Amino acid sequence: MLTRYLSMLAVLFVAGMSIASEPVSKDIPAPPAAILKGPESLDDLKAFQKHTKILVEKLLPTTVCLQVGGASGSGVIISEDGLILTAGHVSGEPNKKIKIILHDGRRVDGITLGHWNQIDSGMAKITTEGKWPFTEMGVSKDLKPGMWCMSAGHPGGHKKDRPPVVRVGKIGTVNGSFVQSDCTLVGGDSGGPLFDMTGKVIGIHSRIGLPLSANMHVPVDTYRETWDQLVKGDKIGENPVWLGVRADADAKNCKLGDVTPESPAAKAGLKAGDVVMKFGGKDVGSYTDMVKLLLKQKPGDEVPLEVKRGDETKEMKIILGKRKD
Repeated sequence: MLTRYLSMLAVLFVAGMSIASEPVSKDIPAPPAAILKGPESLDDLKAFQKHTKILVEKLLPTTVCLQVGGASGSGVIISEDGLILTAGHVSGEPNKKIKIILHDGRRVDGITLGHWNQIDSGMAKITTEGKWPFTEMGVSKDLKPGMWCMSAGHPGGHKKDRPPVVRVGKIGTVNGSFVQSDCTLVGGDSGGPLFDMTGKVIGIHSRIGLPLSANMHVPVDTYRETWDQLVKGDKIGENPVWLGVRADADAKNCKLGDVTPESPAAKAGLKAGDVVMKFGGKDVGSYTDMVKLLLKQKPGDEVPLEVKRGDETKEMKIILGKRKD
């Protein structure tokens, strides 16, 4: 009930355009104690409401609608020259001309940049000349379950005379592959920002859960780690290297959910339930970490692995295969 009440306080607050060379998040005051410890009284709720209104006023100008072909999604501006973070399934194929609708309904031109389909990260850019309101990228690895957060986007697509819609919620599960929150999302929100309560972007809406209050967001750290490739317009992960494993989606480490029979992983002796600790001599903390290292390899490379199976640690070697599809 408290989350729903706070969401209602934040929805549909119209913000004015503010163009600056610094991120709008610089002007946002530190969250009050009521947010850090959780509202416990009427005074706490009033403090929460006041801070949320400041967030909405500052951040809505950074939230945009992307019209890519016949589809519509959301995004967030994170640089003065108009770089936009969005979901990979929203931006789609790189180097496509698109239309971008600002929070006040104005339409500008844009272009899609790179994407990483495996993690669902994508990027676009405003090509119309100008300086644009933007916010900062936060740090998703430091998020903890129970932290308050705020989502923005265009549910159902852009609606005339309706600014981006805001919902307030809490962080759930966090790992290197996704951030979960209970901010209610629907179609059209995909690609929109998940903010922390200091106004920084901590995730990008990716998958709508069942129920609608259990949604997945791309961790913002993955954008920072693949920044150069996304800006260049690369299709990250679409290389010919084949490993033949899938992640255990519920694991925070690099636990394997399954191993494809006759794949390079199976031939190396990997099994479902194994936890990859090192790949090519590099520490692996999550499945995403391993994928990033895999992107630097080519078919035929022999890579040493350190794998934990139950209480036992095993040293293995895998010869990477070539993707057939």
